[in-house]
Amino acid sequence: MKHILTGLTLWLVWPTVEASLKPYLSDGANLVYSSVSDVTWTADANLLGTLENKEGYTKVVNAIIAADPVIHDSANVKDTPSNSGRHTVTSSDFSSQYLGEVDWFGAQAFAAYLNSIDYGGSKQWRLPEVGANPQMDYQQTGGELGQLYYSELNKLAYSPNPPYDFGILGNGTRGTSGAAGPFVNAQTWVYWYGDEYRSTNNYCTAAECAWAFATQDGSQNVESKAPYLNYAWVDSPGFWALPLPSGFWLMLTGLLGLLGLKRRGA
Repeated sequence: MKHILTGLTLWLVWPTVEASLKPYLSDGANLVYSSVSDVTWTADANLLGTLENKEGYTKVVNAIIAADPVIHDSANVKDTPSNSGRHTVTSSDFSSQYLGEVDWFGAQAFAAYLNSIDYGGSKQWRLPEVGANPQMDYQQTGGELGQLYYSELNKLAYSPNPPYDFGILGNGTRGTSGAAGPFVNAQTWVYWYGDEYRSTNNYCTAAECAWAFATQDGSQNVESKAPYLNYAWVDSPGFWALPLPSGFWLMLTGLLGLLGLKRRGA
């Protein structure tokens, strides 16, 4: 009975005692659930680059284009044709030199491709959401990438002073990659948000740009949808196929042990 109560207690408090990032395996895919943002991320922060390297750049890009050849957005000069509200995806939306880098349209197409193959058992993959009233600056935690960077991975914003421990890898580098918490292939570069920049400034006209997050220094900004090439790190709302916590199995073991004792007349 002691084991049963211990296991039950651990099971009930599991959401609060475990870290906010929970790695798990679903349908052969390595995923990480975020309890802060309530989204599931791919454990590979450059999954597109990994697929291109493993299966071949041309094969993967052609499969992505075939899955979703047209991306619809707010009419802007980056559309094909211009201001049509649609963009025809081609290989020019992807980088063959820096695997995994894509413009905003290619990033959207990649998310659609993952849905078409039911990656990890989900059909809800998308680029992260930037949240309400986003701003261009450091310490922005309203969006899912900002929450992941600051609130979950506990990374620091840029500082001009030593020890230069800012960035998603904590070493102040740019254009490198490595492990960050439970994630692999985290890029010290820029990742796309799925949200368009709907205002106009000295750099962008309305809907010409999209929001982005720089994991090299923790800044949030906007980038031209094309031809700028950044990385695509997708997530999916909520979680699925999340493994039961260890406390549950402890409780189950206790129950089975109790049944065994009863069968023996103990």
